[in-house]
Amino acid sequence: MAKRRGHGEGSIHQRPDGRWCATIDLGIINGKRKRKYLYGTTRREVAEKLKTMQHAQASGANLAAERITVKQFLERWLSEIVSRRNKPRTVDGYTQIVRQHLIPHLGRYQLDQLRPEHVQTMLNTLAAEGRKYNTVRNIRAVLRRALDQALRWQHVQRNVATLVDVPRYKATDNQDSEASAKAEFVIQPLDEQQARALLSAVAGHRLEALYRVALSLGLRRGEVLGLRWADIDFDQAILRVTGALQRIRGKLERSTTKTVASAQPITLPPVLLASLRQHRETQTRERAEAGEQWKDHGLVFTTRIGTPIEPRNLIRHFKTVLKKAALPLTIRFHDLRHSCATLLIAQGVHPRVVMEILRHSQISTTMNTYAHVLPRLQQDATTKIEELLDASDEEPPPDAVD
Repeated sequence: MAKRRGHGEGSIHQRPDGRWCATIDLGIINGKRKRKYLYGTTRREVAEKLKTMQHAQASGANLAAERITVKQFLERWLSEIVSRRNKPRTVDGYTQIVRQHLIPHLGRYQLDQLRPEHVQTMLNTLAAEGRKYNTVRNIRAVLRRALDQALRWQHVQRNVATLVDVPRYKATDNQDSEASAKAEFVIQPLDEQQARALLSAVAGHRLEALYRVALSLGLRRGEVLGLRWADIDFDQAILRVTGALQRIRGKLERSTTKTVASAQPITLPPVLLASLRQHRETQTRERAEAGEQWKDHGLVFTTRIGTPIEPRNLIRHFKTVLKKAALPLTIRFHDLRHSCATLLIAQGVHPRVVMEILRHSQISTTMNTYAHVLPRLQQDATTKIEELLDASDEEPPPDAVD
């Protein structure tokens, strides 16, 4: 009597049309036996496919999962994962990339049949169409994150987005190179002289304290504009960042902080504490002058009638301050945050302390972002060691000899 094949062993046979077929038993699903069929032109081809499938099955892959297209999966991922875990601005960004780029290029493929060459072709096409390097890189990043979820749901056996590279760009008159594309976000921290020039240019202005907070504590633009009086403890001289003001889907809203670490308390230096006290007095006078027009939102930095400051208007004012201070107009407001970090590190403040002030979740973020400041500290350190060694070579005083 012939021995029956065990569960999952599979079989191979040749069809009447000459093609080879391998069958793998998936077991009883919903009361019915289910099998998966693999096809090829030779027996060896389907045998390899069967072996791969059996290995995947042994590794825990869900071979019985319903087949869906990339388009169907991405739409489900947006509605069930992205929209529930991310802030509205992030959801809008992901949705735009999925609908404008990923679905048009990859949506027709079966999800489990998506291959690295499909993704690479998409990236090459986007680059050839003149998309900027950072745009193409972000498109791949969104696909990679989506396919990570497909792995967890056992729809795929590998994340093909991790197996491709963003094409390198050639510098031309009409297209930014990879280097110039990355240069759009080059950090331009202010040195001590430039920082003083900036504060001098804004001295006496009703928003002087705003620039002092941004430069002294490294708060992001949205965090500065979303700062509330309730977040400041003048008796303990501490400040907590509990939210950020952003324009989301056309509305100016105060959202939660970027990370959990962002809400950690920050110690206020005496000079900044005094500046905030003075700003509070200024706001009290403005409230009295505005009368019934005042709209109280509890914010530290507002318009003259108490309403939140439009982020774009702050940038416009920042550019006028840069011009008055004779500083490069290419400096971004976010560079004040970088300036805070680089000035602290240049003064010898330990990177761990800088990390806590900037509220980074990991010290590696601080070290990687501000690595350009460390060579100066290394040079100072080696100089001190050299001075120490030179001193040790000197003749010891007579009373130090045994």
